[in-house]
Amino acid sequence: MTTTDDEFSGYSASRRLILKGVGLVALTGLGILPFGPMPALAAANDKWPEDAFKQKGQAEAIKSLYGKTAEPSDQVKLDAPEIAENGAVVPISVTTTLTDVTSISFLVADNPNALAASYQILPGTLPSVANRLKMAKTSNVTAIVEAGGKLYSATKEVKVTVGGCGG
Repeated sequence: MTTTDDEFSGYSASRRLILKGVGLVALTGLGILPFGPMPALAAANDKWPEDAFKQKGQAEAIKSLYGKTAEPSDQVKLDAPEIAENGAVVPISVTTTLTDVTSISFLVADNPNALAASYQILPGTLPSVANRLKMAKTSNVTAIVEAGGKLYSATKEVKVTVGGCGG
């Protein structure tokens, strides 16, 4: 006996609806779909630091973003390659053992705009961020962690061999 697509069209729609329903119930049970505004969405409504992202120098970007300077700390672990084969996608990450972390930012000293990324860290969130940065040329990459009202930093030089935002 041969079956056709027409014979299964009703079955596929029913199966699809059942799978969607099961998925929705599972996500709701896990608490992934709360019935109120999610904290991450509420945080997204904060004002975007446009002025900080326009700064050309690293010190100016930090001052515009935080209004103070950072001190180097061994509690901020910046993971970045020593040599980036492609400046268009340089993988970086930062983790910290500091408590009460409220933000993490990445700066690239020799980029046309120093501030590359800035994240607000919500209470109860693991203070760990990973990103891929675009780098114009060989430069220092700095991670700034705001914790307990103070700024802490870690810096590493990344050598760029090809590409990037400079060419």
